[in-house]
Amino acid sequence: MSSLLTQNFYELFRLSPSYSIDNGELAIRYRELQQTVHPDRFVTAADAERRVSMQLAAHVNEAYQTLKHPLSRARYLLEIYGVNTDHGANLSNDFLVEQMELRERLENLVGESQPLVTLMDLRDDLENRLRDLQQTFASHVDSKELDLALCVFNKMQFFYRLQEELDQKEEQLSE
Repeated sequence: MSSLLTQNFYELFRLSPSYSIDNGELAIRYRELQQTVHPDRFVTAADAERRVSMQLAAHVNEAYQTLKHPLSRARYLLEIYGVNTDHGANLSNDFLVEQMELRERLENLVGESQPLVTLMDLRDDLENRLRDLQQTFASHVDSKELDLALCVFNKMQFFYRLQEELDQKEEQLSE
C-alpha cells in the first residue's frame, strides 16, 4: 500500500498522462482510493500503519485536486515531462497588449450603464479563449511539443488570473 506514495498522480488513478481526462472517471477512482486508504479504516492498526494511511490519504487528496483542476493538471503534466514551469513566460508583445486591454475592459465596468451584462460578455469571451487554449495545450502535449505547450500554459495562467479578477469584480458589482 505504501507503494502508492511513489506513484505519480496519473499512475495513482490508473490514467494515461494526458491533459484531457474524464473527470467522472477521476472522481470514481478517487472515491475508491479514499475507501482503501482512509485513516478511519486504520483506527485499530499499529501507529506506523496509521501514519502511512494518513500520508496516503493526503497524497490521494493532493493528486485528485491537482488532476481535477485544468491549470494545475497542465502544470503537473509539464513537470512530469521535465519542463520547468517556474521560469518567466516568453509571451509575445501582442498577447501582453491583449491582456492589458482585457484588464482595462474589466476595470471600466464600474462606469458602464449595465456593468453586469458587460461582465457576462467578458466572461463568455474569456471562457471561449480558455477553451481554445486548453485544446491547443492538449494537442501540443500529446504530440510532445513541450516548448509550445509551455507557451500555451503561460497564456492559460494569464486567463485564469483574469477570470479570478472577473469573479472579484462580479462580487463587488453585486453588492
